[in-house]
Amino acid sequence: MSNILSAGSPAPDFSLHVTPDQRLSLNELRGKPVILAFYPADWSPVCGDQMALYNEILPEFQKFGAILVGVSVDGVWCHEAFAKDRHLQFPLAADFEPKGEVARAYGAYRSEVGVCERALFLIDQKGVIDWSYLSPIAINPGADGILEALENLPKKEKP
Repeated sequence: MSNILSAGSPAPDFSLHVTPDQRLSLNELRGKPVILAFYPADWSPVCGDQMALYNEILPEFQKFGAILVGVSVDGVWCHEAFAKDRHLQFPLAADFEPKGEVARAYGAYRSEVGVCERALFLIDQKGVIDWSYLSPIAINPGADGILEALENLPKKEKP
């Protein structure tokens, strides 16, 4: 099991493809809380359930002004098909090449099988990790921990 970055750590910046011709960087999102949801694979049953849950609860995240970004080592075309099939309304970032580079920076790469861990990070408006959670890979961590972390962001940092 990995040692993910903990609260208080600066969030490593990244720039990853979210569509075939668009990239998203963490720096672009500065000023808003960012939820990074690392997950192993687009089409696995647990990942599908996890991302579908986050899609359903997305309005709750948005009440805090938070931006949700899913991250896996799948390629952008795989993400596009998965997002279309599941009607996802948030970006999926392709940590595809170099494979798992961003996941490694967050300590959320499972090198023995070449996938991301199932790890969650809440990054505050200043780019510092406010909360992180490493879930057993076969268990959907749900959204309660994310919502509690959003509730606990210092009041001055709520939008």
